[in-house]
Amino acid sequence: MTAEAREAGAGQEPAADGMRPLDIALLTYKGNPFCGGQGVYVRHLSRELARLGHRVEVIGSQPYPVLDEGYPRLTLTELPSLDLYRQPDPFRTPKREEYRDWIDALEVATMWTGGFPEPLTFSLRARHHLRARRGEFDVVHDNQTLGYGLLGDIGAPLVTTIHHPITVDRQLELDAADTWQRRYSVRRWYAFTRMQKRVARRLPSVLTVSGSSRQEIVDHLGVRGDRVHVVHIGADTDLFAPNPAVPEVPGRIVTTSSADVPLKGLVFLVEALAKVRTEHPAAHLVVVGKRPQEGPVAQAIERYGLEGAVEFVKGISDAELVDLIRSAQVACVPSLYEGFSLPAAEAMATGTPLVATTGGAIPEVAGRDGETCLAVPPGDAGALAAGLGRLLGDRELRARLGAAGRERVLEKFTWARAAEGTVAHYREAVARSAGPRRDARSAAGDSRSAAPTPGRSAAAASVAGVSSESRATC
Repeated sequence: MTAEAREAGAGQEPAADGMRPLDIALLTYKGNPFCGGQGVYVRHLSRELARLGHRVEVIGSQPYPVLDEGYPRLTLTELPSLDLYRQPDPFRTPKREEYRDWIDALEVATMWTGGFPEPLTFSLRARHHLRARRGEFDVVHDNQTLGYGLLGDIGAPLVTTIHHPITVDRQLELDAADTWQRRYSVRRWYAFTRMQKRVARRLPSVLTVSGSSRQEIVDHLGVRGDRVHVVHIGADTDLFAPNPAVPEVPGRIVTTSSADVPLKGLVFLVEALAKVRTEHPAAHLVVVGKRPQEGPVAQAIERYGLEGAVEFVKGISDAELVDLIRSAQVACVPSLYEGFSLPAAEAMATGTPLVATTGGAIPEVAGRDGETCLAVPPGDAGALAAGLGRLLGDRELRARLGAAGRERVLEKFTWARAAEGTVAHYREAVARSAGPRRDARSAAGDSRSAAPTPGRSAAAASVAGVSSESRATC
């Protein structure tokens, strides 16, 4: 069906809201659904948007998103980077024949000088791609790339999700750095946050996942409050659901920690486990994430003699993850800060009782202490140990908090509700743009004939006005 026919609504059923289905480009510079929240967000939101009757094309880079099957309106377009951080050879130097254009050269040069290039370079590639396909999409939804390439005309109105400002991660890592060399390395790695601040301030519409994140975006990034809108995300409550047939493992505590960084607070949970085991010898921890070979967590495990009491698992399927959470007597979110906390919502959805800190937006998800969870201050191993020990020793409390936690998620935090709220903001963005797809075709004719010619890309031209100083600091 042609774009003109889609605009006229020919042969189309209305979307779930009774209006014309939208054609959505959903951008994500990292899409791994098993490591970090961005890939989880793209996977579940794209599925629910398709269920609502919209056409969703996810455009992503490595690690590529994994999308749910069985939805003909949901497709993936790969927009490859040089994949400089892939395993087992991170920080690799590409071969000469791998270079395709100046963006690839910029990506490698930024890595060589200690920076993180992917938000900028993905945005430039995405701009080139979208401008070549002008008129095919009603709206472009950027999943926290916040790169210079997405400013200006990209062929459709832009909506951006900021889960939380990465400046928070930067400050926590600086606070934990114990040498000037480490502090310099952290500053250089997070240099891209200066670009993200500049871009965020120029965005017409920002979505975020919690009230806490909304305030952080206003305070840290300088975005006007009236441009930032909260759309809560949540759990797949069909998948993450109680199952009494899964046996409970005595003493099992489960947590998710996708990276060994101060933000996640895992080192405090390891210390808390050592304290808990003095009264509950069967207590043990299963961490969904990669085992660190060095650093604070590895040192804490060795210091407290917990090698046999802490297990790390990675690369497990959805079904295995759900059964692991169901088997635990307690789930724990020890983070110093979270912009939302999907692990908290998913654990609560299974009916597993939760001990969580009050860092960032976690209380918005987990609810009141003693009603839907046990809440403790962030960075306090003693308080974590007290909460974990209390739950491990009280079956009735575990049952009460587990049931109340699931009810809270069903009421407030589902992906279906998130998709409905997101579509409402898409439609507002389209309305503000006054029909850019139709106007663009009227002014320029068939957009497909206007694709960039080989050589210097449209993205290169688009950032010509960005100063060399700005590009050098990203």
